[in-house]
Amino acid sequence: MSQGESITYLKYKTYEDLLKVILYSSQSVLGAIPLLYHIEYNNQDILFLQTAGVGASTVHYMATKEKPNKKFIELKRLSGEFSFIDKIGNDGMSLYVPILELEKSTLKFP
Repeated sequence: MSQGESITYLKYKTYEDLLKVILYSSQSVLGAIPLLYHIEYNNQDILFLQTAGVGASTVHYMATKEKPNKKFIELKRLSGEFSFIDKIGNDGMSLYVPILELEKSTLKFP
């Protein structure tokens, strides 16, 4: 991150709210789908994604009670319903979001 950029942290209460960021990002003109990361941070399981704007970056995150036990989230485009799954399926109306396991990050969650 360059010197002029700042980071904003947005903490969500539920998976539904966090995953809405992915749904709306996938519908943008760019069609970019943010990656979902998991990290253990200060004895908490944190799931987060990062979006960028001009001169700023936003980290969307939530603290969970336990580490996700599956490798992907199947996210229904129309309803926003989701489920944790082990592998990518073949439903064309779903987004398959990998949960990437991080060992370390330079982010400092509030």
